[in-house]
Amino acid sequence: MSQSSNLEQVIAGYAEDYVSRNQAARIVRDALEEIGIGLFPVVDHITVRTLSIDERAEEFLEHGYRYSETLEYDDWWAKVYRAPGCPALFVDQAYVDERGKTCLIPGWVHQFGDRTLHHIAVRVTDIETAIQRLSAKGLEFAGTIVGERGADLRQIFSVPEQVDGQAFSVLELAERHRGFQGFSPPQANSLMQSTLRT
Repeated sequence: MSQSSNLEQVIAGYAEDYVSRNQAARIVRDALEEIGIGLFPVVDHITVRTLSIDERAEEFLEHGYRYSETLEYDDWWAKVYRAPGCPALFVDQAYVDERGKTCLIPGWVHQFGDRTLHHIAVRVTDIETAIQRLSAKGLEFAGTIVGERGADLRQIFSVPEQVDGQAFSVLELAERHRGFQGFSPPQANSLMQSTLRT
């Protein structure tokens, strides 16, 4: 079996596990499967939370992902990895020094581990329309859209799924324009904060 086939199986396994425990993702997957598309072709990126980015990324590097960029935030940081034909991989952790003391990522990892996805981002054409139609199916969103209308990247998280009273996973909607494939640090920080207010 080729490296790319193995990688697709790894990503599909993580996505299946995530969808099995995230109602918002099941709504989207079921609707897409109803018309024969499925979830995988519209996944923009997947996110793993961890205590050690480099160690956690090894599994994905073995299957063909390659480092793309590092992003820094107030109390956490992330590395982005990319592989042809697969969604971008966003791996994040708290800073290990004083800056990371206020970060919620370590608590999340201690509760849920780092062998599951925190979220999947689904690419949408029009985020307002997607929110309206998915809300009609019972999906709730946290906060407001991050990113101005017409911006290269606009995003929103669903209200977190709860496990034992703790926020577990979210579904992200991502609207992209002008071929922009990157991530915006101010937007990612705002998205993380949006799940704290629910």
